[in-house]
Amino acid sequence: MKIAVSGKGGAGKSTVSAQLVRYFILNDLPVFAVDADPDANLGLILGLDPEKIEKLRPLVELQDVIDAKHAGGGTLVDLNPDVDDVLENYTLRDNQLRFLKMGAIKQGGSACYCKENSFLNAVLTTMLLDRDEGVVLDMSAGIEHLTRGTARGVETMLVIVEPTRAGVSTAKAVDGLAADLKIGKVYFVGNKIRNDQDRLYLESQLPPERFAGMIPFSEQVLEKARRGETLVSDQDHFLPGLEKIFEIISGR
Repeated sequence: MKIAVSGKGGAGKSTVSAQLVRYFILNDLPVFAVDADPDANLGLILGLDPEKIEKLRPLVELQDVIDAKHAGGGTLVDLNPDVDDVLENYTLRDNQLRFLKMGAIKQGGSACYCKENSFLNAVLTTMLLDRDEGVVLDMSAGIEHLTRGTARGVETMLVIVEPTRAGVSTAKAVDGLAADLKIGKVYFVGNKIRNDQDRLYLESQLPPERFAGMIPFSEQVLEKARRGETLVSDQDHFLPGLEKIFEIISGR
């Protein structure tokens, strides 16, 4: 299963992404955990070694590798370089988990096919379309890492939304981007829900039938985040409702 997770900064998308990754692992399913958010904190939430995370170079910064994949120079750029070796050599492994950092894409016009962007596109294409492992993409507030080609491999997008006007506005924008890319299944997930008023507010602003779940506000999660502790380690550390959300998006 290939899942992309997006939402406003601070909405909790990295926490939800990490929990989905651990759900894969606890169900004995190999998975790529992809940090595509410039804030890059997914690895810490997963409990990976901070020193190893720091040493892991974002893929977009692998200039020597990118140049080698586009050997020949000139103005032409190979839009589909072979990157299987990149997934072997530039990921952190923890049993069935493979973690990698994408880094920010290079900005440019819609016709920009710079080497860095085509390289990232090739990596995503390989993971989403050519590999059997599950994928969880922790996106930024937008979904700029995805193209029409790679979006074909995303089976489900989760838009994490807080019960605030700003959260709803971002959720609607992400939903529009996902529709433009023709992503098949897009669900909203309410997060940090304190009471029925929060839930009703979200359901009044967004289609209620498209919510995969509502996750209650958790003091425990907040305290762990403040201390920099991993938020997931075993089944007992799942957010309430996470298992149900996984069942809905997986069709189980």
